[in-house]
Amino acid sequence: MLATLPLGADELSAWLRLANARGLKPAALRTLLGAFGLPQHVLAQPFEALAAAAGTEAARAVLAPSAADFAQQVAAVAAWCAQPGNMLVTLADPAYPPRLLTMPDPPPLLYVKGRLDLLHARSVAVVGSRSATPQALEDAARFARTLATAGVTVVSGLALGVDGAAHRGALDEPGGTVAVTGTGADLVYPPTHHALAARIAACGAVVTEWPLGTPARPANFPQRNRVIAALVEGVIVVEAAMRSGSLITARLANEMGRDVFALPGSVHAPLSRGCHRLIKEGAQLVETPEEVLEALRFTQPAPRARRAAAPRERASTSAMTLPLEFETQPVRPAQDCARTQAQTQAQTQARQPPIKAQTARAATLGPEARALLAALGHAPATLEILAQRTDMTEALLQATLLQLELAGHVSALPGGRFTRASHC
Repeated sequence: MLATLPLGADELSAWLRLANARGLKPAALRTLLGAFGLPQHVLAQPFEALAAAAGTEAARAVLAPSAADFAQQVAAVAAWCAQPGNMLVTLADPAYPPRLLTMPDPPPLLYVKGRLDLLHARSVAVVGSRSATPQALEDAARFARTLATAGVTVVSGLALGVDGAAHRGALDEPGGTVAVTGTGADLVYPPTHHALAARIAACGAVVTEWPLGTPARPANFPQRNRVIAALVEGVIVVEAAMRSGSLITARLANEMGRDVFALPGSVHAPLSRGCHRLIKEGAQLVETPEEVLEALRFTQPAPRARRAAAPRERASTSAMTLPLEFETQPVRPAQDCARTQAQTQAQTQARQPPIKAQTARAATLGPEARALLAALGHAPATLEILAQRTDMTEALLQATLLQLELAGHVSALPGGRFTRASHC
């Protein structure tokens, strides 16, 4: 079982002083530790020696006086470390996660609550939107549960939405889960995840590089994302808008040589555009967690069932060669094509109500209809799934679906599934 090296009072004080020194970047600190050894030895060097090793800016940061309350900070960390399950892992500790050492700027200190061994296990990050759709929450939990059942540790950021669903999906499985946070180890953000964070600390691990008492600041979370990306072998983005922080995690993971996976979504869904962008840029499109396990060689996957051949009239035209029936069709004269297009457009316009009518019609929906439309998201769902998402009775659910269908907001699909109309 992994354990951290015990720190004496002087060594703890030296680590905290260097780790919290303003202007001392992690890469410069790593250079100084490589040149002089333990942090006490770094602090004992003259300005000239420090500047020669890591530059004048780093030398000034090392030799700057400590904060007035530094002694209280050291005492607070010592008291925190004395609590069961809490550990302070230094950059020089053999228990430091080896994957983080591949970063150019590994955190000098890690505050860990829970199972230290999970930071050394084979792991995959599952990240995505904070304002996730119901379908994304289900997908995140399903992927995380399957991965953790296979013994893979699931890493995420304890945020609302996809992160929370991923942690919950993996929590009770053999692989477990790790939450990398953007606050001090004595704080939880968002506050609604206090109970979840406590469960993760008891069964998995909560880890942060931020000093005790550090609140949630916007600048902290890109820093947190780099730790998530470095800690894992692959990153799965379940759902993300174009400006999502999950795309930062994916970019950093790619730069570190990790695999990036993305779940596709509806072309009408704004929260799918980030995933589609990743796929266009080379991320692996995945539909099942088994595909991730296979790509990362975590397990020997079972043989896949062959997909049934698609009907010829629905064959994709994006293939390299067209099907035979398309090749042998005579080319129609341009005027015939134009006439057919005009007829089709006129028929479509006759069937569709004007935009103003659609908008007015949406405004007249009742609260149940609006809630059901939000729960439906942009992916087809069955009655059972919608009932779970909305807690509606069967009678109310059926009546509300009929209302939405008659209003043109929902379309019924084969197999008892429902989906949003294309204009919604």
